[in-house]
Amino acid sequence: MTYKNINIGESELEIMKVLWKAGEPVNTQYISEAVEDKGWKRTTISTFLVRLVEKGALSVEKRGKLYYYSPLISQKEYRKSQTKNLIMSLYNGSIKDFAVSLFDEQTLSDNDIKELKAIFEDKEV
Repeated sequence: MTYKNINIGESELEIMKVLWKAGEPVNTQYISEAVEDKGWKRTTISTFLVRLVEKGALSVEKRGKLYYYSPLISQKEYRKSQTKNLIMSLYNGSIKDFAVSLFDEQTLSDNDIKELKAIFEDKEV
């Protein structure tokens, strides 16, 4: 399975953000503390982790009694794949139509334009 096929839900994405930010394998306790403002029970977090492992987004390693999780897809790869999926689904694969819709709103800064150019330079859409 390639990262382009991974469909991550909103709650699962919150877990992924914790792992990306950690930059190293982390256990369930670490993740629970990082998302405690969500009010999720540990069983809910465990369900998200199992789903992410099954989807191929995370790897899991048992160390003693604890399980440690690591992302198998980088945040950059995920963003890129989601951007491409958006362009394909909403703009029929037309980067031009996507860009026009952004410019019509006139909300792009010079830095935004620079970032878009970097995305568009990879012509895998």
